[in-house]
Amino acid sequence: MNYATIKKYDIANGPGVRVSLYVSGCRNHCKNCFNPETWDFNFGKPFTEEVEDEIIKAMEPDYIEGFTLLGGDPFEPENQVALVPFLERLKKIYPDKSFWCFTGYDYEAELLTGKQGNFDDVIRILNCLDVLVDGRFVENLKDLNLRFRGSSNQRIILVKPSLEQDELILWDEKTKV
Repeated sequence: MNYATIKKYDIANGPGVRVSLYVSGCRNHCKNCFNPETWDFNFGKPFTEEVEDEIIKAMEPDYIEGFTLLGGDPFEPENQVALVPFLERLKKIYPDKSFWCFTGYDYEAELLTGKQGNFDDVIRILNCLDVLVDGRFVENLKDLNLRFRGSSNQRIILVKPSLEQDELILWDEKTKV
């Protein structure tokens, strides 16, 4: 897997100050995507153990509220292979920090049905997440007033309660994760 960039002080992709990893590779190719360079799976640099260690170190300060994964698309099958062990490692080290992920894939229709990559890997990734922002960016639904989303079709999903209750539970501003 390649990655485009790491932001060590990100305040745009989840609450508080976060460390964010932008992976490379996306087949959705949303019109007017804000990161079209990340569509290419070969864009950026290789995601190595040294890069993992760099992220782990960046997560240490108490003011870092969590980790955000975006791209490209983390749920592309090629990315799942590298992300599963990394996310499980990171979550074990920082169990009290929040983990957010952005994907263009639909939570129920594509991720939970096994249509997107290896189903076991998808579930392992979801089990590491607190919040998933799902859905393709749709230009004609773009709304600059939306928090943590680009278009109104995208949803901010609380992953653990959604999996546990087998129904969609959405995040709101009052929810602490």
